[in-house]
Amino acid sequence: MSNRLQYETSPYLLQHKDNPVDWYPWCEEAFEKARQEDKPIFLSIGYSACHWCHVLAHESFEDAKIAELLNQYYISIKVDKEERPDIDSVYTSVCQAFTGSGGWPTSIFMTWEQKPFFAGTYFPKTTRGGMIGFRELILKIHEIWEDNREALLQQSEYIMEHLNGSDLTGGSACEELVHAAVGNYERIYDSKYGGFGQAPKFPTPHNLLFLLSYYERYKKVSCLKMAEHTLLQMYRGGMFDHIGFGFCRYSTDRKFLVPHFEKMLYDNALLILAYCKAYIAVKNVLYLEIAGKTADYILEEMTDPKGGFYSAQDADSEGEEGKYYLFTPDEILHVLGKEKGEAFNRQYGISKKGNFEGKNIPNLLGGVPDDKSPEAVLPQLKAYRKKRYTLHLDDKILTFWNSLMIGAMCELYLVSKEERYLQAARQADAFIQKYLLEENSLYVSFCKGKCGVKGFLDDYAGYIFAQLALYRATLDQGYLYRAEELCDKVMGDFGDPDGGFYLYGHESEELILHPKETYDGAVPSGNSLMAYNLVRMSIITGNEKYQKAAERQLNFAAAAAERYPAGYGMFLTALLEYMEPPMKVTIVPDEQEDTERLPLTIPLGAAAILLQHPTEEYPLKDGRTTYYVCHNHSCMPPAHSILNQ
Repeated sequence: MSNRLQYETSPYLLQHKDNPVDWYPWCEEAFEKARQEDKPIFLSIGYSACHWCHVLAHESFEDAKIAELLNQYYISIKVDKEERPDIDSVYTSVCQAFTGSGGWPTSIFMTWEQKPFFAGTYFPKTTRGGMIGFRELILKIHEIWEDNREALLQQSEYIMEHLNGSDLTGGSACEELVHAAVGNYERIYDSKYGGFGQAPKFPTPHNLLFLLSYYERYKKVSCLKMAEHTLLQMYRGGMFDHIGFGFCRYSTDRKFLVPHFEKMLYDNALLILAYCKAYIAVKNVLYLEIAGKTADYILEEMTDPKGGFYSAQDADSEGEEGKYYLFTPDEILHVLGKEKGEAFNRQYGISKKGNFEGKNIPNLLGGVPDDKSPEAVLPQLKAYRKKRYTLHLDDKILTFWNSLMIGAMCELYLVSKEERYLQAARQADAFIQKYLLEENSLYVSFCKGKCGVKGFLDDYAGYIFAQLALYRATLDQGYLYRAEELCDKVMGDFGDPDGGFYLYGHESEELILHPKETYDGAVPSGNSLMAYNLVRMSIITGNEKYQKAAERQLNFAAAAAERYPAGYGMFLTALLEYMEPPMKVTIVPDEQEDTERLPLTIPLGAAAILLQHPTEEYPLKDGRTTYYVCHNHSCMPPAHSILNQ
C-alpha cells in the first residue's frame, strides 16, 4: 500500500510513495504524532535527480525490516529540498555542524520541537568501511533515546547555541576583496586540466563570471586564462553531453571526463551566462555555439508546453548511473555504419577499452576538431539513444531556477540576435506570472497543477534578476516596474535592519533558525543576487533608495566574503559593477521610433533606460530619437545613434 506521500505533487516525494516506511510530508500532524507517542523524528531530505538518495532508498527505505524499525521507533518525514529550501538550509547547516560537511541525502534525527541531536548524509544498509549501517544507527539512537535521552537533548542545545550565534556584522565592501579572491583562485587553479581544486570539480559558473568581469576591468590575463581553460575543458570532457547537448552536474575526476550524470536546470542556465560572457570578452564563436547548444537542449528536453522550464533529468537509467549516456564502438558502428561510425569513434574518443566501466563517454578531450562533419550524425545517435533507455524527468517548475534560465536566454538573445531565445524567456516569464505570482507574492514551485509554499529570498532575488534581464533585452518598462515592486517587497518582508536578507520572510513558516545565506555554492545565494540586483537598480533608475540599499547589502555580504573571498563569486561580480558601473544609455524616442528594435543598438553590458517621453533633463535633439551616454563619471553630448558615442 502507498504511504501518505501518494497525495503529494513533488516528483521526489512521489518516488517514495510505495516505500514500506510510513512517511509523512513536512506537516504539523507529524510533529504532533511524535509528541503524543514520545518518539523522535527521522527527517530525510533529498531531491529527485540525486543518485545517492536513490541508493539509500533502494538499500534501506525499500527494505521491509528497516521500515518496520523506523515505523516502530520513529516518525519519519520526507522533504524535497528544491520545494523547501528553507528546511534544507536549516538542516544542512546542522549537518555541517555535526560532520564538517554536507550533501544529499541529508539524514537528521531530531525532537518533535524540530531540534536536531544527530545528523549525517548517506548511510549504507549495514556497517562497512568504517561507516555505521543505517539499521545499526536507528537502533542505537532508539536505545539512547530510551535510556539516556538527556545526553541527546544536551547535544541538541549545544548545536542550536552554536548555529544561533553565527550572524555576521561589520563588513566593508572594498577593492581589496576582489583582488584577494583572484589570489584564492590562482592558488587552487588546476593549470593542467582547468577548474579549481581536485576532484570532484563543480562548474560554479558565477566564479567564472567574476573572473571574466575582473579581466574586463583590470586586464589581468591570468583571469581570462583560468576562465577560458575551464570553460573549454568542461565542454571538451564528458560533463557536456556531446550527443544531446547540455551539461551534467559536475565532474568526478580531475580531467572533466567522467561526470555525475544528472542534468540540472540551474547549472545549464549559469553556464549559458558564462559562455556568453566569454564570447563577449574574446569573440571566440565556439563559446557562442556552446551556449546555443545548451539552450537548445533546454528548449527540446526541459521545457513545458506552457513555457516553464523543468528542474532536472536523472543520472540513472534502469538503476545504473550513466547507463543512458554510454556507448561501445560496435554500437556506434551498428547505428551509423562503418565509415561514419569509425569517424565518430575517432573524433569522440570511443574505444574498445572504454573510458568508464568498460564503455565510453563521448568526449573531445583529444581536441576540438576543425572538421565538424561527424556532427551531422548526432541527431541519428540521439534518436537511437532515446529509444534505447529512458531518463526520469523531474517536471516540477521552480521559480528560482526558471528565473536564472530566463536571464540566460535573454543574454543569449542579446549576443546571438536569435529571437527564439527571447521568446522562450518571455514564455517562461508568462508562466511564472500566471501560475507562480499572485498579488506580488511568489510561490516556490508548480507541479501537477498545484503551487508549493510561498516564495523565499532566492525566488524573489532570482525573479528580480529575470525582470532586469528581460528589461535589458526589450526595454519594456513593465519588466522594470515589476522589478521595482519586488525589490521593495524584499526590503520590507525579508530585510534585517542590521544588514542582509533572511532566507524566509513574513509569509513563510517559522523554523528553529532564521538563516541569512551568503555563500555562493552551486547557485548564487539570495543575498549575493540581491546585491547584484540592487546595484543594477541603482544604476538604471538613479534612485537613491536603491543606491543606499546596494551599499548596505554590499557591506553586509563583505563580512562573510572576508573569510574566503573566492566562495562569493556573485557578490564579487556585484561589487565590481558597483565600483565601476557600466555605460549608462538613456534613450528618448520620438513618436515614430520602433522601440522593439532599440535594444539591439545598445552595447552589450550597458545599462539602458528607455524614457516614455522627453523631459527637461533629457530633451529630444532636433525632434529625433536621442541617446544620452554616460560612463566613468562623464557624459557624451546627446546623439542620434549610439554608434556615434
